[in-house]
Amino acid sequence: MRTGDRLMALGTGVATGVIVGFIGFPLLAIFLKVPVGTLFAQLHSPVAIDALKVSLRTTAIALALIVVIGTPVAYRIGTAPFRGSSAITTLIELPLVLPPAVAGIALFAAFGRFGLLGGPLRALGVEIPFTQTAVVMALAFVSLPFFVRQAIAGFASIDPQILGASRTLGAGEARTFLRVAVPLARPSLTAGAILSFARALGEFGATIMFAGSLQGSTQTLPLAVYGQFSSGNVDTALAIAALLVAVSVGLFAGGRVLLRARAGDNEALWAIPSGSRSVTA
Repeated sequence: MRTGDRLMALGTGVATGVIVGFIGFPLLAIFLKVPVGTLFAQLHSPVAIDALKVSLRTTAIALALIVVIGTPVAYRIGTAPFRGSSAITTLIELPLVLPPAVAGIALFAAFGRFGLLGGPLRALGVEIPFTQTAVVMALAFVSLPFFVRQAIAGFASIDPQILGASRTLGAGEARTFLRVAVPLARPSLTAGAILSFARALGEFGATIMFAGSLQGSTQTLPLAVYGQFSSGNVDTALAIAALLVAVSVGLFAGGRVLLRARAGDNEALWAIPSGSRSVTA
C-alpha cells in the first residue's frame, strides 16, 4: 500500500473514531451514570409515566395527521409539479431551519389567545394554547417536513409510465394514487414516517413555548427531562432520557429492518433528499 493510501486510511479511521466517540460516549454515559436498577425504578415515577403517556398520544396523533394530509400533497408535487410547487416545497421545509422556539412563538402569534386567530377561536369557545391540541400542533409543525420530503422523493422516483398505464386501464386518479403510487412509494413513506415520529418525540422548544409543561396534560418526555433536571432530580431526568434514547434506537433499528425487507436494503431512502425529484445517497 502506498504512503498516501495509508495516510488516507489512517485519517478516515481517526475521523470515524472521533465521530463515533463524540456521539456514542455521551449517549452511553446516560446509562452508565446511574445504576440500571435505579434507572428502572425512576421510570415508574408519576412524572415519567405521565410524560410517556402524553408523548405517545400526541406524537401518534400528530403523525397520523401528517401522513393523511402530507401524502396527497407529496404525491401531487412529486408526480406532477405545478407552477408554485417549488415555493410550496420551500415553505414546507422551512421548519427544518427555524429554531424550535421561533416555531413555538409563531404558533402562539397565530393561534394564541391574543393571536391573529385568537378572537375568532375564542368566539367559538376554542382555547388552543397550553392544551394537548397545542402539543399536537407544535409536534406536527416541526416534524412535517421530515415526512413530506421523503414522500416527495418516493413519488418522484416512480416511473410515470406506470401511473399512465394505470389510468389508461381505467383507474381514476384517486385509485391510481391509492392502489399504485402509495404501494410503490411505501419504503419512502415508511422512512419518512419514522423520521417524523422520532423528530416529534424529541421536540422541546416549540412545545414549551406554545403548550407549556403541565404534568399529565402537556408535559412530554423532553419537557419532563428538563423539568426534573432543573428541579435537581437528576436520576429521574437520566431515566427519562435513557427511555428516549432506547425508543429512538428502536425506531431506527426497526425501521431499517422493515425497509430492508421491503426495499432490498435501499439505504438511500434514509437520506434527506436534496430536491423534490432526487434522494441524496
